[in-house]
Amino acid sequence: MILTIITINRNNAAGLEKTLRSVLAQSETEFEYVVVDGASTDGSVSVIKQYEKRLGNRLKWVSEPDSGIYNAMNKGVEMASGSYLEFLNSGDCLVADNVVEKMYKALSDSGWPPILYGNMLKDMPDGLLRDKCFAGQEISLLGFYIGTLNHSPAYIRKSLFDKYGLYDESLRIVSDWKWYMKAIIFGGEKTVYTDLDVTLFDMNGISETNKELDKAERAKVLAELVPSAILTDYDQWSFSVEQMKRLKRYPVAYKIVWFLERCLFKVEKRKQKRNRIQIWR
Repeated sequence: MILTIITINRNNAAGLEKTLRSVLAQSETEFEYVVVDGASTDGSVSVIKQYEKRLGNRLKWVSEPDSGIYNAMNKGVEMASGSYLEFLNSGDCLVADNVVEKMYKALSDSGWPPILYGNMLKDMPDGLLRDKCFAGQEISLLGFYIGTLNHSPAYIRKSLFDKYGLYDESLRIVSDWKWYMKAIIFGGEKTVYTDLDVTLFDMNGISETNKELDKAERAKVLAELVPSAILTDYDQWSFSVEQMKRLKRYPVAYKIVWFLERCLFKVEKRKQKRNRIQIWR
């Protein structure tokens, strides 16, 4: 089995049905589907049972209490038998009926990398936003300091969870980001990008509605994983570095800023030279 798609759900029957429909519609049927329900009381189990016969032996599911999002996701990992895992949470959906088929081809064409990712669409008030994330650029610590690799459009080799462990269940929002940090930044695992629209992301999730908790958890993880001498520089200079990276997209503006910085630096050097002369005198 190449792929296991994992959906976690709690009391989101409407969102779960949307997700299930997109999975069932796939032209490629050689994949496993795991649903981990957190003892929902809103009819979610009835929705699962409604699709159970149509998915047949491709479906595994459980409905029982859990201790949070990442506890449910870890259950999904342990239930999965696919070589790759995709986390398609309740309310998210696959954008077209040939997504899995195209991602299988991308996996094969790219030599079966540890992590393959595509584009995630976001349903914004003014229309769909295509989030290409790193879009194939080299993923650095700076990239993860200010952002992350989107989760739902990624195919992650299951064996990486044996190597780096499961998701940290003490975190409520950023445990997938922490796991990526361990695997990609500190573990050096290769990521490959394919320019395919893979998932439509539900913008009502906890990470989109609790920015303060997201920020606090990120700070906690960075302090745990990054040496303090390095983290101090990132805390102080990351925004400035990102500004210069953006400026480089506009050569004229970048040259003006570069010229002004050189001029100010030379003025500063002259002042330092005069001060040294006065001290020696």
